[in-house]
Amino acid sequence: MPDATPVRATAREAIALLTGAAGFTEHRPPPSPQPPDGPLGWAGYDAARERASARTGEEESVVYGTGAVGDRACVLLSFEFGFLGGSLGRQTGDRLAAAYELALTRRIPLVALVATGGSRMQEGMVALTQLQRVAAASVRLRAAGLPQVAVVRDPTTGGGWATVGAGADVVLALPGAQVGFAGSRVRPPDADPYAYSAEGQFAAGQVDAVVPADELAAAVTHWLRALGPHGELPAAPVPGALSAGGGEPGAGAGTGSGPGTGSGAGTPSAAGRDPAARLPETGREAVARARDPRRPRAEAYLADYFAVRLPLHGDRSGSTDPGLLCGFGLRADGRPVAYVAQCGTPTRPAGYRAAARTIRLADRLGVPVLTLVDTPGAANDAEAERAGAGAAIADTFAAIAAARVPVTTLVIGEGGSGGALALAAPGNTHVTVDSYFSVIAPEPAAAILKRPPSETGATADQLRLRPQDLVDLGFARSIVG
Repeated sequence: MPDATPVRATAREAIALLTGAAGFTEHRPPPSPQPPDGPLGWAGYDAARERASARTGEEESVVYGTGAVGDRACVLLSFEFGFLGGSLGRQTGDRLAAAYELALTRRIPLVALVATGGSRMQEGMVALTQLQRVAAASVRLRAAGLPQVAVVRDPTTGGGWATVGAGADVVLALPGAQVGFAGSRVRPPDADPYAYSAEGQFAAGQVDAVVPADELAAAVTHWLRALGPHGELPAAPVPGALSAGGGEPGAGAGTGSGPGTGSGAGTPSAAGRDPAARLPETGREAVARARDPRRPRAEAYLADYFAVRLPLHGDRSGSTDPGLLCGFGLRADGRPVAYVAQCGTPTRPAGYRAAARTIRLADRLGVPVLTLVDTPGAANDAEAERAGAGAAIADTFAAIAAARVPVTTLVIGEGGSGGALALAAPGNTHVTVDSYFSVIAPEPAAAILKRPPSETGATADQLRLRPQDLVDLGFARSIVG
């Protein structure tokens, strides 16, 4: 298998980059004859098609069939940019629709290797409406719980980007690829070219990862393992979970309570020890421990929990939040779990939108979700308000409330009001010994009550925000050492 592929690889070279020696079985839809020079009678169209076929060896701008990427069977479809710029016409639509239907029939994922300049002018509206066919086929695949992965190559523009590419569950891009709805000949002359690049789209949260060609097969293999399809999976376990005071955590199927399988971000396991001896004595101490920069953060927990992490990047609305990590991971036993993790900063609207996207994708694919809560609260600056903070938080609450898969939450630091609660699973939230959760932080609580700063500690005690208080109040199921 080659170490890399040129950005303008042919459709079959792109397929071979993923399948290697495993091979590829091509499929073709039944022929659908067209009138001379196509539906518009565009003079010279048939001759242009013949020249494209002679140049590329292909009959259309898309090749599709079945193959294996790593150890995972899938349907692969690949665009041939050398055939009329990888443009979409009616017969291209036939092939795309057939590829999605093949994935639906076989119940296997679809991987699209996209390189297209958009809809074919020589077929007019007949070409443009193929985008509706693709969108409908994609919706059917999504409704069946089957994943779609897109690899965008150079160039990926127009309707192909806006359907097969950007409409996939996971979008990977080759470095340096031109990616954007507007092609190079139709965008404003003074447009910043970076905005139309794979790297620019990644920065804007439209692409999940920019992957070098020699790493692409491994990346797609990991994603196919993580996304499924899967049978019914149990909840994500919580490492070392114990209830406050040594009692048993609340009962319930798929809660992840009880002794776990890991050490919880490198912290010693609570098993065999009295967790009460390590708990904060006062509310003020609980807040101080949660804010201590030396305690483990989300990155440490995720690194300990997963053997492989596959980030989902951005909110698909043009923004990112570096303080919230989303994606899917593979545990050492190969089991997939989706994750949403706050990193101790105020969570921005883009973070909540990315969280909701991740939770809904996991729910559709039957993958359990682990959320790590650690934020002083939602971002409350003017920019956050203009970006729709309230609606984004509401959408995250709704995503968790609607989830059919188990959602397990571990509070690892600060639990600041509704901005933290939006990521907490009702009835399945656990807390660490160096965490707190409160309706409001002690400082603003004291200010609202017109108390002097010297009474902040007493206010923290009144709020009953310590880990053991959260268990007593029924908010948390257990305390993790």
